[in-house]
Amino acid sequence: MTPVLEVTDLRVGFRQDGQLTPAVKGVSFTVNRGETVALVGESGSGKSVTALSTVRLLGDAAEVAGSVRYEGRELLGASEAELRRVRGNDISFVFQEPMTSLNPLHTLERQLGESLALHQNLKGAEARARIIELLTRVGIRDPETRLADYPHQLSGGQRQRVMIAMALANGPELLIADEPTTALDVTIQAQIMELLAELKAAEGLSMLFISHDLGLVRRIADRVCVMKGGEIVEQGPVEEIFANPQHEYTRMLLAAEPQGRAEPLVGDPPEVVATRDLKVWFPIQRGFLRRTVGHVKAVNGATLSVRTGETLGIVGESGSGKTTLALAIMRLIESDGPILYMGRDISALPGRALRGLRRDMQIVFQDPFGSLSPRMTIEQIISEGLGVHGIEPGRDRREMVDAIMREVGLDPATMHRYPHEFSGGQRQRIAIARAMILNPKLVVLDEPTSALDMTVQVQIVELLRRLQRKHGLAYLFISHDLRVVRAMSHQIMVMRAGEVIEQGTTEAVFDNPHNEYTRRLIDAAFLRTLA
Repeated sequence: MTPVLEVTDLRVGFRQDGQLTPAVKGVSFTVNRGETVALVGESGSGKSVTALSTVRLLGDAAEVAGSVRYEGRELLGASEAELRRVRGNDISFVFQEPMTSLNPLHTLERQLGESLALHQNLKGAEARARIIELLTRVGIRDPETRLADYPHQLSGGQRQRVMIAMALANGPELLIADEPTTALDVTIQAQIMELLAELKAAEGLSMLFISHDLGLVRRIADRVCVMKGGEIVEQGPVEEIFANPQHEYTRMLLAAEPQGRAEPLVGDPPEVVATRDLKVWFPIQRGFLRRTVGHVKAVNGATLSVRTGETLGIVGESGSGKTTLALAIMRLIESDGPILYMGRDISALPGRALRGLRRDMQIVFQDPFGSLSPRMTIEQIISEGLGVHGIEPGRDRREMVDAIMREVGLDPATMHRYPHEFSGGQRQRIAIARAMILNPKLVVLDEPTSALDMTVQVQIVELLRRLQRKHGLAYLFISHDLRVVRAMSHQIMVMRAGEVIEQGTTEAVFDNPHNEYTRRLIDAAFLRTLA
């Protein structure tokens, strides 16, 4: 039987300033009818470049050689007209971040309708009926009421479902899913994976699934191709690869999960921060006079306590109030209720009085690229806070930057470089160094590992543990990745729709969750089946 997709000796390079940089080096694999093949590996391994090259979506700077056959037809030498018939019709893509793939200025009906008009010449009532059918199939509730919605009016999971509906619109034979769940909460991840599995079975789809999450790959794939440095270093049936990996790199990927538990606290360390029934309510205003008619209860009564050297893991889906709670504790947004920092209520302190405390309370954000100025060198980024809060007497600024870069595992010789010259993991180390150079007592870590590969996640977790041990730091660790939270945290707080629905020690919450929602989060994170 002819494979749906047959890739043979694929080589891809990018030409810049007369130099050709190889990205894919002689890759070969097949995807058979009704089969799911996964490409796995770290960022930069060539997974996405391989997928995009199948229908020549790489741009003019790319030089592609080898062979890519779809149902026996060569695509690398095909005309643009033939490729347009294949793209979105025979081969469809679902990308990682739907917000960048969907047009923010077009309604759902218009965006889905474009593909139907192009490939099937469906318009008007006929197209609308097909769009409603597609949205229903991917689990969008009351699709008739959502046709006029824009992407920003949907949740992350809903946007990804719309992307899947667009990919399925013309009945493709092959679906290429490029990290389709990376930006989603664990429960939404599980829903999207179940949806893809159901659609594959119902439609007889073949799938090329790209991911760095081996747990997801094991759940959905039939065969696995492991990529490193633009090459496939190992491939075979998924159970065989997981049970008996032959290549050292594959074994490293399989072992790349945060291990161990938070070290027990010694003695009775002092409380760094505490809240009592903290509330953050945003007013809902209506009418010409903007009268308040209600409130969005982003945080509705949170009580917590974190001591020196302790980590509180705050978990929950997007919109549950995790980040809002942390921002309120740092006095970056208004809130109601006492906030005790080192025993002192800071909830009513004016801005000038807070300035002296800012040095002690630092934050590390989720996206290390978005939170670093592209126009500043690493030295300027890391030392910026020293200019605001003052350098310690007798210490040189560059000397302090040098010391903190070494402490977080960066080469001080690179301090003259800019953020784009570093990998994602290195950029996160830069963000951590920027916070740590001020010797804080409390650090908010807002999804600090979610944008990173599994192997880099392990490195960042170990770095954060080491810094906590050395400096006695108190951490508020916000994440939807419960595997990382379990490895890092002494206590767990579970939030949903602004409410704290469960909290306790890490062992108590994971071993004996009392709330059904907590059980669903844990089951989704560790791919267990609900009883």
